[in-house]
Amino acid sequence: MRPLRFQFKLLPLLGVLTGLVLFVYLGLWQSGKGDRLQAELAQRAARHQLGAVPVGAALVDAQQLRDAPIVVIGEFEPQQQFFLDNRQHNGQPGVHVMTPLKIEGSATRILVNRGWISWTTQGRAVLPVVATPAGRVQITGLAFVPSDKKFFLMPEHAQVAAQLWSRLDMARAASQLQQPLQPVVLLQTSAADGDRLVRRWDPPEDRVGMHRGYAFQWFGMAAALIIFYLVASVRKRHPA
Repeated sequence: MRPLRFQFKLLPLLGVLTGLVLFVYLGLWQSGKGDRLQAELAQRAARHQLGAVPVGAALVDAQQLRDAPIVVIGEFEPQQQFFLDNRQHNGQPGVHVMTPLKIEGSATRILVNRGWISWTTQGRAVLPVVATPAGRVQITGLAFVPSDKKFFLMPEHAQVAAQLWSRLDMARAASQLQQPLQPVVLLQTSAADGDRLVRRWDPPEDRVGMHRGYAFQWFGMAAALIIFYLVASVRKRHPA
């Protein structure tokens, strides 16, 4: 049996090193995403153990309050109410009802997503009629931080009414209210008599295992690349 020797070639080595850097980077990226998501889920669970956080006139830190249970006292302003279009429940089209609430003892407002309601039998030509509690109310729910990203592949179309919005735009809401506006939306969980609204807010999806699985795949590809390079670089030594 002829002895083996390692045959060094610069270009294949550079290609392997480039691939290793890429695969290890992607593995670390996915692993980091999994770690951050796990920390966020743990933080969310800890917040729920502490109970609802009162929200008052002072503007809150949206990221610190994300997904936390909160409670607000004030009065609804149904004249400023609007609807978020293209919301479904059990496959049925409808809208989310967004009603500003004036926080007690201040001029600050907070948007309350009161829940989902289907379109009427008249379709999109007529907005749903929703009963709104009058006077002082206490609302509990979850703090939701809306995204400020615009989806350029989904252009906004003209709506049938000014109160029907295609997406939640906090800057637009603040401009419309002309008052200080909390940077979070309250997803209402407390019950309200007679409004016929569906309040079901799905928790954030636990995708920690998915990200760590992707990280394992990238690290595995890096290891496979090293093995392939070593095997491909070994040649049998020719007798002298």
